[in-house]
Amino acid sequence: MKITFVGAGSVVFTKNLLQDLSLYPEFNQVEISLMDIDEIRLKIAQKVAEEIKEKRNKNWKINAYLELGPAIKNSDYVINTVQIGGIPATYVDFDIPEKYGIPQTIGDTHGVGGVMRFLRTAPFLKNLVREIENSAPSSLLINFTNPMSMNQWYINSITDIKNIGLCHSIPNTIEQIASYINVPVQEINYKVAGINHMAWVLILERNKENLYPILFKAMEKEEIWKKDPVRFEILRNFGYFVTESSEHNAEYVPYFIKDESLVKKLNIPIREYIRRVELNEKVFETYVNYYIHGREEFRDLGDKMLRDYFGGEEEEKVEQEEKSKEYAIQIIHAIETNTPTLIYGIVKNNNLITNYPSDCMVEVPCLVDKNGISPTFVGEIPSQLASLNLPHINVQRLAVESALSGKRDYVYYAVSIDPLVSSLLSLDKIRSMVDELLSAHKEYLGDLLK
Repeated sequence: MKITFVGAGSVVFTKNLLQDLSLYPEFNQVEISLMDIDEIRLKIAQKVAEEIKEKRNKNWKINAYLELGPAIKNSDYVINTVQIGGIPATYVDFDIPEKYGIPQTIGDTHGVGGVMRFLRTAPFLKNLVREIENSAPSSLLINFTNPMSMNQWYINSITDIKNIGLCHSIPNTIEQIASYINVPVQEINYKVAGINHMAWVLILERNKENLYPILFKAMEKEEIWKKDPVRFEILRNFGYFVTESSEHNAEYVPYFIKDESLVKKLNIPIREYIRRVELNEKVFETYVNYYIHGREEFRDLGDKMLRDYFGGEEEEKVEQEEKSKEYAIQIIHAIETNTPTLIYGIVKNNNLITNYPSDCMVEVPCLVDKNGISPTFVGEIPSQLASLNLPHINVQRLAVESALSGKRDYVYYAVSIDPLVSSLLSLDKIRSMVDELLSAHKEYLGDLLK
């Protein structure tokens, strides 16, 4: 079995997935292909992989590649974690909209930041799927790169290769809810569906007891409300809890960021993603110092920095022999060993959610076994929740159409109907903002747009 990691220089992510892989005794002999265009990052990823291999006594064959084609050849699974443009492009995605009056918190999934990230990723995705078609046509593409819904919609529009989009926001959300209501997470039965980063907890129960009344009661405690104020306000007004986080959802709806008093009251962290990418750069420097320069004092410093910032969420799992919340290796294990498992994935709707467009991307429960990934039927989502998702689905459709057709006008259309942008800017300002962003990103867009 061969697993290829594309964008392996996303070291923390690669490390977590390799640790997951190492915890399955069935995966003692695996060919691991690491690919990145950054030679230093690739070298560190290889050293991390070798370290895990030695620690877990695995008979892995580990190879590193700077070119995509040789890395992918004859792969059974291709895991994509690429971020096109890195930190410079991320600053552009925040600074230009902010100049026009659009503050953002994360800017990687929906809204103008999500559209721009998709457009600069689309040329790479096209190249990636063509390489897979040529070199590993029977492989499964597992995509972690955001903006998930737009990327998956585009992938499924240009290829028939097997693929799935994955995100850890649903298990994270259920774990957070468990802490708010003081119920062990393993005792909670749940069902979630919607769109990525904005899916809805439709069933929340323990021993057939509905836990939503307990969550509503917990929300009234100030110390609980402060931990997740935006999502609790959405729960209060729309009746269901939404996935991802308060900082993400603050920019997905038009109610909060446009009001400075609410930004303060709800503690909405404007430019939060900028702080995270700057943290990640500092963490990466600790890896350079340890893995490249051999400075022992930096060995665990990066992991500690992440734990301190995220409150322990990034703590290394292998010491406790616990798997991460990422689904990728669970999927591979289920297929390879025919051990059925349930995961959540981003897939083409195909009437799984009956009141969403059939061709859009949805996040739903999926069964996995030797036959592959089988998305499950959900039915109708409550209309008030669908009404919050549908504007983003329309933005996604138009953004993907711009990449498929090469027509710049569809970028204007997409950004113009975004809930936050349309609540703050005139159409003329939106067009000017889009023009400035596309000009700033032209090195990544290539000939994508006419």
